[in-house]
Amino acid sequence: MTAAHTAAFTEDGGPRRAELRTDSAQLRALSAHPQAQILPMWRGKPLLVGGARLGWVGRAASVLRHAAPGQLFLGTDPVPRFAADVSRWEPPALDRAALAMFNDMSEQHFPGLPADHLFCDLRARMTDLPPPEATLAATARALFNWHRTHGFCAACGAASEMTMGGWQRDCPACGARHFPRTDPVVIMLVLRGNRFLLGRSPGWPEGMYSALAGFVEPGETIEAAVRREVAEETGITVGAVRYLSSQPWPFPSSLMIGCVAEALDARITLDAELDDALWVSREEMVEAFAGVHPTIRAARPGSIARQMIGEWLSGRVTAAF
Repeated sequence: MTAAHTAAFTEDGGPRRAELRTDSAQLRALSAHPQAQILPMWRGKPLLVGGARLGWVGRAASVLRHAAPGQLFLGTDPVPRFAADVSRWEPPALDRAALAMFNDMSEQHFPGLPADHLFCDLRARMTDLPPPEATLAATARALFNWHRTHGFCAACGAASEMTMGGWQRDCPACGARHFPRTDPVVIMLVLRGNRFLLGRSPGWPEGMYSALAGFVEPGETIEAAVRREVAEETGITVGAVRYLSSQPWPFPSSLMIGCVAEALDARITLDAELDDALWVSREEMVEAFAGVHPTIRAARPGSIARQMIGEWLSGRVTAAF
């Protein structure tokens, strides 16, 4: 597998040291360690240095004055590492429209930090970071999103509290414990001969197509989810399905489960979920990857879709079942 076809967030980010999460005194000592490193996160964006590495800061950094209570314990590699949510900081002249765009290329600079220390969208920079650092940033992004959306106990409605170094929330009212949520999503290479099924969702940039994908429903196997999603979105019947690989996708909290699937027919009948779907030949996908196809843009570098399609183009993934 080439670096260009490698999915982001799939390399180990270092020892998580889960056994330390239950020891609040030890976590406080690690946080106070003079060599402890803290990753500021602003509204899902990690602090980056030059756009190419994470912007770890010490516990005395002025940006941490804006941190919400509680830090995420990310492990020790080799020094204690934490992440802090500084979303309460309000940058001057904030471009809110840019933050809402599919491709957010805006960058935010905190006064007092060096000029090359900027908060950047993780999707835009995920392939620029060293793979272990990209994994740590993805972990922090997913966990902070979970805390933001799960501040109240699902059992009794009382406000819950961050515990276990950010890996749990506890309800002081009824004692219920809550754990980070990860949503399984199937994403599939649907193959028929020398062709591959692409789709595009409403709101995507012009020309952007990718592999079909959808959430796994309760009571459903991975294989059943693949068959159901393809049938719902395109009307195509799928036969054999096999697993390829997976990718954590913290936008906001998914686990992408990559599969290859055998199409038993080729007639496309679109539903409301897709703007378009089409069969693309291997030769056309080579053009899309090279950026010269007249209408199709290849899937985002760093995504599992890009990895799987690249593996198919290279011949390492075939339609033989």
